[in-house]
Amino acid sequence: MRALLSLALSLVIAACAPQHKQAEVTLTFASPYPPGHPFSKSDTVWMKHIEAASHGRIAFRTFWSGSLISSDMSMIEIRHGLADIGLITPIYARGGAHMLRAQSGFYGGVASIDDQVAVYDCLAAKFPEFDNELAGLHVLAVQGGNFPGVLTRSKPVHTLADLKGLRLRAQSDAIDVLRALGADPVNMPMGEVYSALAKGVIDGVVAPADTIKSLHFAEVAHHFTTLRFSRGGYPARAMSDAAWKRLPPDLRDLVAGSKGVWEKALGEQITSSEKAGIEYASGHGVEMIPFPEEEQRKLDALYNRFALDQAHRLAAVGLDGEPVFREAQRLIANGKPSCPAHQFNGVVK
Repeated sequence: MRALLSLALSLVIAACAPQHKQAEVTLTFASPYPPGHPFSKSDTVWMKHIEAASHGRIAFRTFWSGSLISSDMSMIEIRHGLADIGLITPIYARGGAHMLRAQSGFYGGVASIDDQVAVYDCLAAKFPEFDNELAGLHVLAVQGGNFPGVLTRSKPVHTLADLKGLRLRAQSDAIDVLRALGADPVNMPMGEVYSALAKGVIDGVVAPADTIKSLHFAEVAHHFTTLRFSRGGYPARAMSDAAWKRLPPDLRDLVAGSKGVWEKALGEQITSSEKAGIEYASGHGVEMIPFPEEEQRKLDALYNRFALDQAHRLAAVGLDGEPVFREAQRLIANGKPSCPAHQFNGVVK
């Protein structure tokens, strides 16, 4: 009898409890990174913001660790609806993103993550080639990043001459610079680097210090040199056009207006992860090597020289890259760039 009364009371309480409102729209989100990665933590901040700001009208189903999309084909995968929203990496795209990939190397001398994002926004507003390469996608966040150094397995790098002969994973904008210095650079998605380092397929990686901890590189590499490769912003989170059209107009406005929320979360996570990586290195067998200022000036000069060469090579695919390079350098030289709102594939920036 006591059990029956307890069951009856539970049913009454359940009936009186407020019912959770079912989401009007459920969006799938996919990333090649695990949920504990700094990028993914910022993605979670944004999704929670959208769920709260929409009062539960939008919900998310998440797919982490490359379970749904890849690193190098994510633009195509999101565009064709494999996921509604996801992390995109035009800097690793195998085709169809020539300007987006090249422009990330036009930021020599840029001072901060905020400036990387601001310069990108200004370039995207001025040059229609950016929109053309993002057809079918609605950009929800632009991402900057910590400035890469060089992490090596066994050979420490103290000067530019020490790079000679090293097989290094590097982003596309650093490849010509490294070749000129006698290194053997290769471009591969970051998700493949740990295995390549562990197997000795590569001698090191051009990457920021946060990867020492966040990607567990301390387990497979032991020397980090704090030289500074400049880097640019790039569109990093996007929604497919089909998913965008499913949203009611007010929810579109909400999602579009949250660009700053996502970018702020990315900046905070990226900055804190670099600090964590440096602190982690000292207790996990990674030597932190300072880089001489004179050597850094040589590297900066080479970087901009080859960035202009890359801009010229875009002519082979029918693109005029030099005006984009010149505008990026003008914006950086003037400091703290700011541009009017830009209607970008339906998303206000």
